[in-house]
Order: sequence, then C-alpha cells, then structure tokens
Amino acid sequence: MIGLIQRVREARVEVAGAQVSEVVGAIGPGLLALVGVRPEDDEKSAEKLLQRMLGYRVFADEAGRMNRSLADTGGGLLLVPQFTLAADTRNGTRASFTSAAAPALASQLFEHLVARALALHPTVATGRFGADMAVSLVNDGPVTFWLES
Repeated sequence: MIGLIQRVREARVEVAGAQVSEVVGAIGPGLLALVGVRPEDDEKSAEKLLQRMLGYRVFADEAGRMNRSLADTGGGLLLVPQFTLAADTRNGTRASFTSAAAPALASQLFEHLVARALALHPTVATGRFGADMAVSLVNDGPVTFWLES
C-alpha cells in the first residue's frame, strides 16, 4: 500500500450531492493521508502502513526538530482513498492503472485500514471510496512524505 502523508493545519473532504456538497471528513492539525492500493496488498500491508503513518516523526519537538509522531501529538488523521497513487507513470504522457488494485480489493483494504485506525487513534476521519471528492487542506511546512508497506 501507498500512503502520501501531508502534515496539515487543517483538512477536509467534500462529496458533491444532488444539490449541495457534503463534508464527509474533516480534521484540525494532523496528517492528511492519500491512500493507494496495489494488487499484491493485503491486510498486513494495511496494518504496516497504518503503523508507519501513526509513528512517522513529522511534528516538531521542543527544539523545533521533526521528532514527534501523530501518536505522540494526538492530532487528526484524515484517510482519503486515491487509486491514482498506484498508477504506473514511467512511460509516455498518460498513466496506466494496471498497477492499481481492482476496486473490490481496494475498497476492502481501505475499509480495513480505517477500522484499524479508528481502533488505535482518537481522531480519524475519512473520504468516501469511489466518490468524486474535493480535498481541501492547509499544508503545514509544507511537509509531505511518500510511505509504502
């Protein structure tokens, strides 16, 4: 699995409805994680990625160094499914999605990731799998890391 994490001051996800947009997930300070699933991923991959996201040191300590993790700070975690992260972009000018998991597997593993996150972390919000989402964020730093499991 792939997690593109961004340290944020705030972030939210909206899904367009028939008449108006609905905010389906929002956090204050914390991490926005865009999540991509590949065909070879499984529940262990999801759990390993979650542990890395919760433990990755991206927040400043008293000396201003990035030595604190989301688990240390208790900040929010916004998980957003994004199949395009698993695209193959090595050739040409159009991405190939053969390296992305099929929707059924991707949905199952994203939901597993969310369930585990809810069990382990106090503040978790999510986007909606398969929806056309508008993601808004105030990137803090900016600090962005690509994590894989």
